[in-house]
Amino acid sequence: LTSVVESVRDSVVTITTEGSSAPGFGQIPSTGVGSGVILSADGFVLTNKHVVAGSESLTVELADGRQFAARIVDRSEETDLALIKVDASGLKAAVIGDAGTTPVGATVIAIGSPLGTFTESVTKGILSGIGRTVTVQDEATSRPVTLTNLLQTDAAINPGNSGGPLLDASGRVIGINTAVSSVAEGLGFAIPISEAAALISEATGSPVG
Repeated sequence: LTSVVESVRDSVVTITTEGSSAPGFGQIPSTGVGSGVILSADGFVLTNKHVVAGSESLTVELADGRQFAARIVDRSEETDLALIKVDASGLKAAVIGDAGTTPVGATVIAIGSPLGTFTESVTKGILSGIGRTVTVQDEATSRPVTLTNLLQTDAAINPGNSGGPLLDASGRVIGINTAVSSVAEGLGFAIPISEAAALISEATGSPVG
């Protein structure tokens, strides 16, 4: 797996958000951290919608330590996905795969920044199921949200991994890590990359099959 990870690590970013919340009187500054996947050499990045929700500013950090201000370009109406953009060039775009051709039981790899501290962390597991439904708490509203048609994996996914890639054994992105069970171990969930087809097409300027 070392060669797979080496080929993909430059396509995974850490996203830091700055915003404010108002739990009582006045505004309290808040910071969040997530992950993202580079889609194009000119700086389009795919992540979770909940990673950037409510943000007033975004910072993207590359694997080599460079940091760029980012802006939100688009959000999916149907799924927990968003497209952001940094003003950069020469970035390494990830290779897009297809979860539909990855069988249950196949090896999968998750890369991201769990807890916002352990950047570029790599975990390995199996694709445990497809078409899963899970209910999670919306971080912005604290209300339950039901997510459907998810990939299930036992690869460790933690806060901060959200928006990072779930890869097949060849290093192709087959999903975007989005949720983890809070009541059981080994239950992580990712959005199939096919759900991001419209955002990927918007980023690359070409249709995604």
